Amino acid sequence: MAKGKMRAPIEPKIRVETSKIHGNDVSFRRGGTGETLLFIHGIAGSCDTFDTVLPEIAKECEVIAPDLLGHGRSAKPRGDYSLGAYASGLRDLLEVLEVDKVSIVGHSMGGGVAMQFAYQFPERCSRLVLVSSGGLGPEVTPLLRAATLPGAEAFLSVATHARTKKVVSSLVSPFGKLGIYAKDSLI
Repeated sequence: MAKGKMRAPIEPKIRVETSKIHGNDVSFRRGGTGETLLFIHGIAGSCDTFDTVLPEIAKECEVIAPDLLGHGRSAKPRGDYSLGAYASGLRDLLEVLEVDKVSIVGHSMGGGVAMQFAYQFPERCSRLVLVSSGGLGPEVTPLLRAATLPGAEAFLSVATHARTKKVVSSLVSPFGKLGIYAKDSLI
């Protein structure tokens, strides 16, 4: 290296990986080393929710951000999309990845999944961080309420589909010119 030139800090590489869990592909982002932080996205979201923070946090910790089943690049099977089922699926992913204990960051519905994970598997959860979490307080969004109804798996497969999100966004965006905006949690 030439005298006086400083080397730019090396950014941790965040990899997109896929593991087969109970016959279903589960996609996730992973990078960094050290204590493991598990990031759980909200309804109609994906691991892309955390794109801006993962590289920064991966400088200090290992980060894992899965696409929950029915979301993002993960499989979209018919089945149980309850908070408990998601929590069990995350436990199974951690087993496959040979990760014993995590600090969990849950956003929106992911906060509900994170709380359920901490309840079901307290020995695997060292810390719990909730960001705009669903399931706290008296107000629950219609989308979260619908996710708990019988037949929700059919609803979720439509609600989380990229084309559905695009149509909803295009319907809502003209109202923005009038100063009327949809809550992000509804899209």
